[in-house]
Amino acid sequence: MQPSLQNKFLQVSSCRFLAPKSLHHKKERKAAQSALSLIRSYPERADLVDAMARLAHDETRHVIQVAHLMARRGQPASYDHGDDYAAALRAEIRVREPDRLLDRLLVFAIIEGRSAERLGLLAGALDDPRARELYAGLAADEHRHRDTFLALARDAAPAAWRTRAAGLAAIEAGILARRPVVARIH
Repeated sequence: MQPSLQNKFLQVSSCRFLAPKSLHHKKERKAAQSALSLIRSYPERADLVDAMARLAHDETRHVIQVAHLMARRGQPASYDHGDDYAAALRAEIRVREPDRLLDRLLVFAIIEGRSAERLGLLAGALDDPRARELYAGLAADEHRHRDTFLALARDAAPAAWRTRAAGLAAIEAGILARRPVVARIH
């Protein structure tokens, strides 16, 4: 994200810090579901099954951590109305295999990378030491998750993954440019 967009995100998020927690809670649930959907779709890929089971465990732990932070602040969870950012990226996933696997891995990598960036920005701006520590830890985990997806993509399509990753990154930049900056993790 460009520095000007980072600053705008922090300004918007600082004014509405409750929104990122609620939306982050939803994001963590979706990330766990996405990891489990990859296991369901590709049970024959032992490397993917192992990595996604670990990632789903991490994301489920994040759900609990964010839920505890929300409870401490008296903020209830809310219904998930969907995410236009993730939906726009998922719309770029090709239908036929093996392209579908590659695209799913790369789209999830992009989403995790964006989440890591924004969580890190929030962590650096928070006054509450417990929340700051939590969000810094979550950002580190999201970076690791991004790298896991990228490694799986590299292994799934050694000759094509970099080119497709660059193409999807350009599409994501366009999606972000068309959206207003809001207090969301992605």
